[in-house]
Amino acid sequence: MQSPEARTAATPTQIHLALAAFADEVVGTLARLFAYVGALVLFAILALAAFDLLPSLRDDEPASRPGWSVADRSQPAFALSRLDSSEKTASYVILRHPEGGRRDVMRWTGEADKPVAELEIYREGGEFDVTRPATADLAVHMGLGEATTLEQAGLIDTKFGPVALFRPTGTAEAARACLGYLKRSEEPALQISGFSCQGDTLPARRAAIACTLNRLTLLTSGNEPKLAELFAHAELKRRSCAPQGSSDWLLGAANAQLRGAL
Repeated sequence: MQSPEARTAATPTQIHLALAAFADEVVGTLARLFAYVGALVLFAILALAAFDLLPSLRDDEPASRPGWSVADRSQPAFALSRLDSSEKTASYVILRHPEGGRRDVMRWTGEADKPVAELEIYREGGEFDVTRPATADLAVHMGLGEATTLEQAGLIDTKFGPVALFRPTGTAEAARACLGYLKRSEEPALQISGFSCQGDTLPARRAAIACTLNRLTLLTSGNEPKLAELFAHAELKRRSCAPQGSSDWLLGAANAQLRGAL
């Protein structure tokens, strides 16, 4: 049994221990509270920074997407058979898209390096937009403004079948304008397009385009058997570039019905 003096000495010690425990609890609670508030402040700062950056990220997204680029190491897949040995060789550019598309572009220039003709073979990849009009870029390639509208100028018969012709809308300008052309294939997914300013009259320009397409040959199909088959069948219907009467015809109101079939 403890004496009164022992009990009196133990009382201050217990009080000190209780105060120390209480102080530790208060310090721990404050430390947890500061940590909690600090975490909330950090999350708030990150959220504000994210909301401030989102608009700029959305604005930069279309520009940051990879697009068409020149494929210097790719070999030409197409060529034009020459009419004579003096004919100038066209420039040949190959463009590739990360989603699988490929464009083989041949261009011919005249005086002062002014483009007089162009032929493009576009093998579609995942980047192809079915909602975009097929003639959307044709006016630009022809050296016209983006806002220039084109109207159909009839059809020509080639070894690839009927090919639609296009000219700027308006009779005054169309009479002396270059002619654009477009031919689509669903199997394989292929588009042949271009323009020609050769010839002084519309019949001469149509004949020049028909001759160009009839002379188009395949050098290599790579791993595309459908492409080789398309050109093999086309060669069976190949025609000479020598005049053989009328090899083209004009359509009037029926032109508006041709888009889906081409």
